[in-house]
Amino acid sequence: MRLENKITIITGGAGGIGLGMATAFVKEGATVAIVDLNQETGEAALEKLQKISPESMFIQADLSDHQALSAIVDQVVKAYGKLDVLINNAHASRVKSIEALTQADFDFSFDTGFYPTFYLMQAALPYLKETKGKVINFASGAGLNGDANQASYAAAKEAIRAITRVAANEWGSYGINCNLISPIALTPGVEQWAAAHPDSYQAMLDKNPLGRLGDPEEDIGRTAVFLASDDSNYITGQTIMVDGGSIKLR
Repeated sequence: MRLENKITIITGGAGGIGLGMATAFVKEGATVAIVDLNQETGEAALEKLQKISPESMFIQADLSDHQALSAIVDQVVKAYGKLDVLINNAHASRVKSIEALTQADFDFSFDTGFYPTFYLMQAALPYLKETKGKVINFASGAGLNGDANQASYAAAKEAIRAITRVAANEWGSYGINCNLISPIALTPGVEQWAAAHPDSYQAMLDKNPLGRLGDPEEDIGRTAVFLASDDSNYITGQTIMVDGGSIKLR
């Protein structure tokens, strides 16, 4: 039970990679607060988690409402008395070419991804100082590779990488570790895309050295467990590629 009694916030925790991480965490003894926009899926996810971790909770929130973000952290600390791990996973964006992008498209990506990550890190800092806690943020191959039609998403993801590295330098003296995961996973959304575009899906697999996409719980979730545990205490400021070897950082 590597995360026994660890209090964890996971944004976008009601499905996909977020739920995979939440499941992996509660199996390791953590108590998890999943944050999601959708009330129905959030309650369904919580029902699954509470079979393992009865004290876990669901917080319905619109992360683009930046004024309300500190209340998420306050609610969790009021309920559990502390915060050990903050995982910023939620992010939404629009797929468009650069020539078609508008200010509104960039605002949407930054308002749902970059700014929630930043403001939740700020709100969590006083409590993470007390626990010598962990921050896990999310990068993307779209930013690292500069994928076509992903400019607004890639820009926000690279901005998240930048502030995570800065936080690693600023917060290391408090005993706080800040790292990123850059994943490829077989989520329900990817499954729908694969069914609609089987040739593109197969081409992606052909470029993957391990020949498969990651499992949200077993691959991405277990990596997040490692980064949240004491096993990673000497790792900070790093982008961990959990993508089957698709991208090899230098």
